[in-house]
Amino acid sequence: MKVEEEVILDLVYDDLLVVGAYRLDLLVEDSVVIEIKATEKLHQVHHDQVITYLRIGRKPLGLLINFHADRLTNGLKRFVNNL
Repeated sequence: MKVEEEVILDLVYDDLLVVGAYRLDLLVEDSVVIEIKATEKLHQVHHDQVITYLRIGRKPLGLLINFHADRLTNGLKRFVNNL
């Protein structure tokens, strides 16, 4: 599988281009965004971050993984971008 680390996303707002506005932790097969955290609790801002990456990057699927959870399944959240 093709996995890219720290993928840079540019932001276009109206006629303004912001180069390097966002940085994805991992991008798998140019379609799955993976955001990695190690925090006691995931907050709404973490969810919003993944959703923003999916929309700007026009990617279909995202995973938010918190490695601080007691079980990995408890620290895993899946997001789908309805393109």
